Amino acid sequence: MAVRSAGVKLKVTDRELTTDLLGEVKARTGVDVQKCYQCGKCTAGCPMAFQMDFAPSQVMRLVQLGARDAALESDTIWVCASCETCTTRCPQEVEIARVMDGLRELAMKAGKATRRKSDILNFHKAFLNSVRKYGRAFEVGMIQQYKMKRALKALLDPFGELADVEDGIKMFARGKIALLPHKVKNREAVQRIFEKCEGRQSRPEKKEME
Repeated sequence: MAVRSAGVKLKVTDRELTTDLLGEVKARTGVDVQKCYQCGKCTAGCPMAFQMDFAPSQVMRLVQLGARDAALESDTIWVCASCETCTTRCPQEVEIARVMDGLRELAMKAGKATRRKSDILNFHKAFLNSVRKYGRAFEVGMIQQYKMKRALKALLDPFGELADVEDGIKMFARGKIALLPHKVKNREAVQRIFEKCEGRQSRPEKKEME
């Protein structure tokens, strides 16, 4: 079956369609994806669209159709930077960035976060762990944790990994990053946000963030 999304045809087989994805997304995020009428404004404004296999509007269409595998296996949900440009531009006030967050959670739960997406997933974890520990992102510590997850790649391509060191030195020289972390005053409030989010997750999902 071919369906049209923002002027582009998507091929989805009937076997791939389910009736529960739309409801799962709404239950998890509170967003009614059915309100999307495929105007394409989210895609037009997305700064990461050039790196995506499906445009944001196409992902919304996949959710509407119940194309579970296509939506959860897409690179798009991991490439999304959650900048919320799409959410701001949407004339229907569909919180697209929140839907992307929900799809990432569902992908992890379903074991769809495959090896080729592991780098992005590890970066997400490193960022969140940094914010949880210090109340804000500490770039040096965050990259250190991220690189530790890529130890095997570093052995196979040491010069490729060292390229980031050169960039880091330039950023430090320009005052863009600090060698020591700066903790926020009300770090307990940040901790409560994490605890609240973890409270609504099942045990297997919570373990993914550790």
